[in-house]
Amino acid sequence: MHTARPTLPCLTLLMTALLLAGCAGPVARVALETPAPLAAGASATLAVLETTDVHANVIGYDYYKLAEDKSFGLDRAATLIARARAEFPNTLLLDNGDTIQGTALADYQAMVKPLACTDTLAVYKVMNRLGMEGGGIGNHEFNYGLAYLNQVTGSRFEVDGVDPAQPRCAGPAFPQVLANVYSSRTRRQLFAPFHIIDKRISATGADGKAVSAIVKVGIIGFTPPTIVEWDKRWLDGKVYTEGVRETAEKYVPQMRAAGADIVIAISHGGLDNSPYAPSMENANWYLAQVPGIDAMLIGHSHQVFPNAASAVAQFNLPGVDKAAGTVNGVPTTMANLWGKHLGVIGLRLQWDGAHWLIDKSRTTVEARGAQQADKSFVAADPAIVALVAAEHAATIDYVKTPVGASAFRMSSYFADVGEVSAIAPVNLAQADYVARYVQANLPQYAALPVLSMASAFKSGSAGVSDYTDVPAGTLALNNAADLYLYPNTLYAVKIDGAGLKAWLEHSAGRFNTIDPARAAPQELINPSFPSYNFDMPTTSALQYEIDLTRAPGQRIVNLRYRDQAVAAHAQFIVATNNYRASGGGGFPGLDGSKTVLASPDANRDVLIGWIKGAKQLTMAAHGAQRSWRFAKVRTAGPVVFHGAPGKLALAQAAGIANVTQLQADDGAGKGFALYGLDLAK
Repeated sequence: MHTARPTLPCLTLLMTALLLAGCAGPVARVALETPAPLAAGASATLAVLETTDVHANVIGYDYYKLAEDKSFGLDRAATLIARARAEFPNTLLLDNGDTIQGTALADYQAMVKPLACTDTLAVYKVMNRLGMEGGGIGNHEFNYGLAYLNQVTGSRFEVDGVDPAQPRCAGPAFPQVLANVYSSRTRRQLFAPFHIIDKRISATGADGKAVSAIVKVGIIGFTPPTIVEWDKRWLDGKVYTEGVRETAEKYVPQMRAAGADIVIAISHGGLDNSPYAPSMENANWYLAQVPGIDAMLIGHSHQVFPNAASAVAQFNLPGVDKAAGTVNGVPTTMANLWGKHLGVIGLRLQWDGAHWLIDKSRTTVEARGAQQADKSFVAADPAIVALVAAEHAATIDYVKTPVGASAFRMSSYFADVGEVSAIAPVNLAQADYVARYVQANLPQYAALPVLSMASAFKSGSAGVSDYTDVPAGTLALNNAADLYLYPNTLYAVKIDGAGLKAWLEHSAGRFNTIDPARAAPQELINPSFPSYNFDMPTTSALQYEIDLTRAPGQRIVNLRYRDQAVAAHAQFIVATNNYRASGGGGFPGLDGSKTVLASPDANRDVLIGWIKGAKQLTMAAHGAQRSWRFAKVRTAGPVVFHGAPGKLALAQAAGIANVTQLQADDGAGKGFALYGLDLAK
């Protein structure tokens, strides 16, 4: 049953067994059968289960490699959910968002063969089957635009661009909440800010006997306020956002007043203790300090929490217990991504005669993985696979469509150390599109050099198979989707030499600072800096070095364009995507104000069109262009990084001669090899 939106007309219902909705507030469910009153002293355990950042991975299948992958998928998360339900007498299954985008199947349903109004999105069909009881909204929900989101969530958004005469379409069979995104037209939320679930549980009475009871669980949702920058092309002028902390401070008391025994924040973001700002992307360190929040389900960062061994900076902040799973005392979990983990918060409840209270000293927090101790993965639920068999087969047929051919293998295994075979084609396609557009439509910029920036979207963050790897031979749509993972649109910005250097400096945050005198091994990669923010040009015309011995912000040296030092006042046009041009990633100076081209064409479609025109890609012409190298320095100890094992020949074939495989297994239990980088070469 859908949550009524605050924008709907008020309804007066005479039967208290039905839903009651206020004009300005969310729906509250009233139990059809009220259990007998509980005596003080009753107790119960409610296990709150979280999925997050599923990104439309309904089954464990890699559409880019056209192969099964047992390491992820809601079909395997289903097994984890079933096990948790067998273990705990009371469970509540909630999703944290970034649900509807992220695979070729998602793109197929959104853009290739748009979903009929009467059809339910594949990922929601699966979640309905799993018995999902509530969900939040992530930033990637907005990637396909408001009209699509309105349709697939079964909503009635009152925003520009959404036809008010359109009927309510099929959507998920569970309430979705989002408190901090508003319609610019109505100044009301797109979704209900919160929802109260009347959760029937089995409890133990003070006399030790089993009793039935109701716990009123309030769920409230948040998404990063920066969506208005990241998806500006869809959202500009149509919606606005508010900060997470102040939104929670407004609504949590309302939830308590509406009868919530427990308040769970479903917040699509990570942790950051930088000075608070309403635009903060990862505000949950502050959200945990808002009075009245009993538990947090977080996400967005694609990490595992709790995790005592984690080296991720956000889990090593003051007030964060990465072993116990608390943030400023609030039980918190982050269940990785793609169904690889299931967050489990075991809330220990006590009834005081009037309210359910949480015994935090006995509450447990876990993130349970689909990978088992023997390195195998839990079995997939065949019912899930069968449920989406038609959508799955149609997607496979679609992505096999041929578009060209390549004489070389394109991979991102060694993109962090300068191997550009999977990045150079993207840059060539983007630069070609922008250069032709400028010549035809922007004569005032016709004399300016056109550069392009791209990054390795896949570099092992989701596991040892999470790399772009396109074999030589026929190129199909799935290969293009592997090279360009996201449904961004092509943008171009005009920047000066100082801005170009600042862009490259920020990108170099991908690396740790290396101490040449240190004899102990030093990690090359900064785990808090995602690969999709390591932007790089790939052209012989632009050359520079990254000096890892220098502090961040001072690493770009010998920056030259056509053998001339790049002056601070020099002018360039740079091809990129809407996310980056509009402020995504926090790059200095990129805030939307420098955009000179906001193309309606998706970067991936631009790439596909370019491949069709080129017909046959060769390494010399399309895969070997390189702009950057590490500045040479001799180190007393090894500089190391982790990657897929047995791939060294790919680096060597690309001319990367300063990398060696030190260990086929790095010992961390995730299947990665340990590589060494000799900075002196």
